[in-house]
Amino acid sequence: MKRKHKRYSRPKRPFDKARIEEEGGIVEEFGLKNKREIWKADAKIKTIREKAKKLISAKPEEQRALFEKLNKMGLKVDSISSVLSLDKKDYLKRRLQTIVFTKKLATTPKQARQLIVHKKVLINGRAVSTPSYIVPVELENKITLKDKKILKKKEEKKEVGDEE
Repeated sequence: MKRKHKRYSRPKRPFDKARIEEEGGIVEEFGLKNKREIWKADAKIKTIREKAKKLISAKPEEQRALFEKLNKMGLKVDSISSVLSLDKKDYLKRRLQTIVFTKKLATTPKQARQLIVHKKVLINGRAVSTPSYIVPVELENKITLKDKKILKKKEEKKEVGDEE
């Protein structure tokens, strides 16, 4: 069954040079497949901001519930203004692909993506094959590689690097 609505919206100005260059840098930095992934992250941040705007006049308990949810996701927020200042890069840093790369389980973001797609990355003992999976803070330390051969190669590289 197909979704009824897109999870993103395309840019209003498709040939804006500054935006294209900025998105190209983000694609390179995070090892994304295409710019659609940036637009999805942008849309997600936009919905989070809209929720925060609605909660400006709400009770502190309701605001705290939003802050706790975002903190579990890994977006460090403590006030409405910090929620409104979130950027698409903050969201992209919480993707499984980026975290696998930053934890040095892969040498490049593209390799991290490949390991994830080929089900070589385990989270809490379960294989996750979605590079865009948003990793909760409590599961961040439970990310491991599945294949023993990859682990052995990494250890050999470290030993070779230490000897030099």
